[in-house]
Amino acid sequence: MPDRSPTTLLLTDQAPSAVEADALVVGARKNDDKQVTLVADHGLDAETAAHLEEALAAVGAEASAEEATRLAGVPGVAARLVVVVGMPSGGVLTRTEQLRRAAGVGARALAGRSRAVFALGQSGTDEATAVAQGAALGAYTFEEHHGVGKADSARAPLGEAVVPGVPADEAEAGTAAATAVVDAVRFARDLVNTPPNVLYPESFADTVTGRLGDTVTAEVWDPERLEQERCGGILGVGQGSARGPRLVTLTYAPEGATKHLALVGKGITFDSGGLCIKPGASMVTMKMDMAGAAACAAAVLAVAELGLPVRVTAYLCLAENMTGDLAQRPGDVVTMRDGRTVEIINTDAEGRLVMADGLALATEQGPDAIVDVATLTGACIIALGDRTMGVMGNDDELRETVTRLANAAGDTAWPLPLPEEIRPTLDTPVADLKHTGERSAGASVAATFLKEFVGTRGEGEGASQIPWAHLDIAGPAFNEKAAWGYSPKGATGAAVRTLVELARSYSG
Repeated sequence: MPDRSPTTLLLTDQAPSAVEADALVVGARKNDDKQVTLVADHGLDAETAAHLEEALAAVGAEASAEEATRLAGVPGVAARLVVVVGMPSGGVLTRTEQLRRAAGVGARALAGRSRAVFALGQSGTDEATAVAQGAALGAYTFEEHHGVGKADSARAPLGEAVVPGVPADEAEAGTAAATAVVDAVRFARDLVNTPPNVLYPESFADTVTGRLGDTVTAEVWDPERLEQERCGGILGVGQGSARGPRLVTLTYAPEGATKHLALVGKGITFDSGGLCIKPGASMVTMKMDMAGAAACAAAVLAVAELGLPVRVTAYLCLAENMTGDLAQRPGDVVTMRDGRTVEIINTDAEGRLVMADGLALATEQGPDAIVDVATLTGACIIALGDRTMGVMGNDDELRETVTRLANAAGDTAWPLPLPEEIRPTLDTPVADLKHTGERSAGASVAATFLKEFVGTRGEGEGASQIPWAHLDIAGPAFNEKAAWGYSPKGATGAAVRTLVELARSYSG
């Protein structure tokens, strides 16, 4: 059976043509004259480049995004096979994101190969890191549950991706840093891809805590402890399942850290919709409703592996939303962690309930900022499509920072508003508030509810609400269509890199 270990990375200062490999990946695009040419700074000699461009013209290559053209017998390179990938067009894509996507296409085309070198015109550690991330994430596969029908027939992922263009004194550290982030995204993808009969609140908690190193601690609250701690939102959602809810708190607190970032992740391991049950077709992918918690857990592990000097606390709000005998009903009133009562209107709007308890808990620690991540609303998909996450919040600077860092990291993001007229639609005569409002602007309605549970720092007139940002990843968390760039079919690991870069920004 072929080795199915994840793709390893190696950043190097070697010239691309000198690296011993099964394949060489080169980037190309059309010039102003509509001719396909190799990208600048490809590192190949003039004769080799001319041969490749003539061969591309002969086979009618278009150098379009997602195109991978295989050429053999290319002079001047050690590799037996050359794969020429089309570079994505500029537009809103950053240079590093273009490199990531092209590398992902190349890696997907090289399944079953042992070693490939990537020469996409990258220069310096930042661009080489982007290529490395794209290659490793593009090569990702999830085969944990393949049986006798597929276990022996599927091709193994690319064994090693070698990325030139890094100064010799930065190569080792660059390789380690790229690997830490890639491993975190893979972990998040693995969690989201795991079937819901295997991954449920208790096993999710066990999987995460079993992966912790020496620098991250964990505390797990079971249903009894959740009741003691007055977490009525998580308990209410989870009470319809035979598999009780959990709240996992992960803490990374390095010595000398002066800033504290809190993360809150929605972890609905399966969402039937509760008594307001979903249509059958809408349930098929609902194992992914815990992608927010997966992203938060993975980000903490990456921050710890990178040794960033910032304190990070993550609250993973885990429950299974089912229709058992004790399932909560529309019209129920639950008491949340902060003492306020909430009238239940639609049991399929469960994510905001578990998140509210997490936000209240995060507030109690008085962090410098709180960021929550959730596959929260179909309305966000309607607004932004299935590749872009919405960013909302109570602080303009934090919202803009998160959006900027997300787009730089490759997690496409766009800011959405929280109009003031939405809050009155959450009023109800039977409780402090209800958890749904008007039907329109559904993503903003959900975020407005969450905002209610973000507390303040300070007392009296000097008190102010803690800066908070909400990432609705309902669209980009799970790819139901064909693989593209470095995004496979299935879980994508959305928001992990955003959270890591945000933590880095707080580390000074």
